[in-house]
Amino acid sequence: MNLNLQNHTALVCGSSQGIGRAIATELALLGATIVLLARNEDALKITCSELPSPNGQHHHYLAADFSNPTQVASVVDAFVKAGNTIHILVNNTGGPPGGPIVNATTEAFVNTFNQHLLCNHLLAQAVLPGMKVVGFGRIINIISTSVKQPLKGLGVSNTIRAAVANWSKTLSVEVAPFGITVNNVLPGATATQRLSSIIENKSQKQNHSIDEVEQEMLSEIPAGRFGRPEEIAAAVAFLASPAAGYINGINVPVDGGRTGCL
Repeated sequence: MNLNLQNHTALVCGSSQGIGRAIATELALLGATIVLLARNEDALKITCSELPSPNGQHHHYLAADFSNPTQVASVVDAFVKAGNTIHILVNNTGGPPGGPIVNATTEAFVNTFNQHLLCNHLLAQAVLPGMKVVGFGRIINIISTSVKQPLKGLGVSNTIRAAVANWSKTLSVEVAPFGITVNNVLPGATATQRLSSIIENKSQKQNHSIDEVEQEMLSEIPAGRFGRPEEIAAAVAFLASPAAGYINGINVPVDGGRTGCL
């Protein structure tokens, strides 16, 4: 199986921590040169210095805030116009705060739409010309299992992530003739800072202990545990590889079997 990513450059969003950092690490181990993209420059510097370089890669980072799609597009456009080809784009951004959809403000929907769908779209537009020239491209969107089954208490997230999934499927059809694939990875409950925040919020709202909330969540997962960021990264790495060239336009749940549909 050809998983070799040597001589490929991967732009990994939200990569200073959590799932994004794990993805950047895994792709680097397979030989890719990594371009980190997040808003915290100090954290980016640390992450960049700690990425593995088994083939002597020289990794990079770009700082931009996903709440500002224009800034994100500008930073990446400049990098590409400097003569850099991005072969792999991993769209990954933290989700919005939880809460019932009936209480959601229009501002919450607009902000989340900008951070997820618009940023994904602008980044794809920036890197697709280079992918077409070399006849190879991988766009992988980190979304959520809510694409298949809406999650309770995450109304805004459920709505926008479904839009991202349909954008992705539409794009996958258009770019397939150029050797480019577009796929979605859907993490379940994964041991990250975001999961800790969700658990803390539920604990306060339900007046239950953090341990009680955790046990309630774990009871819904057949595997009986939360996922690890590295397990999400492994799925992304396969889809990014030459071996996955005929896999296009799909959703891949990585959730320990929790999602109640095929």
